[in-house]
Amino acid sequence: MKKADPEMVVLDVRNAPAQVKKNQIKGAVALAAKDLADHLDELDKSKTYVVYDWNAGTTLGKEALLTLLSAGFKAFELAGALEGWKGMNLPIEEI
Repeated sequence: MKKADPEMVVLDVRNAPAQVKKNQIKGAVALAAKDLADHLDELDKSKTYVVYDWNAGTTLGKEALLTLLSAGFKAFELAGALEGWKGMNLPIEEI
């Protein structure tokens, strides 16, 4: 994540307003899992999407991944979610 990969888009699919989330993975695009299906036409099918939610025990990332895969997108779920990312001291940004 040090250098942005134009072929990859990281989606923050947490269903919460920015003031509750407070931070996100650096460079991530916020698109709540509950709204994802309504915005698929705005996504680029030539990109690879990596989705994440709060932690590995929640289902938002899995729901978003299934939505993207079912619509024909190339997508993955970030193992460990945001909690794991932060635990490894990887880059985050305030929102």
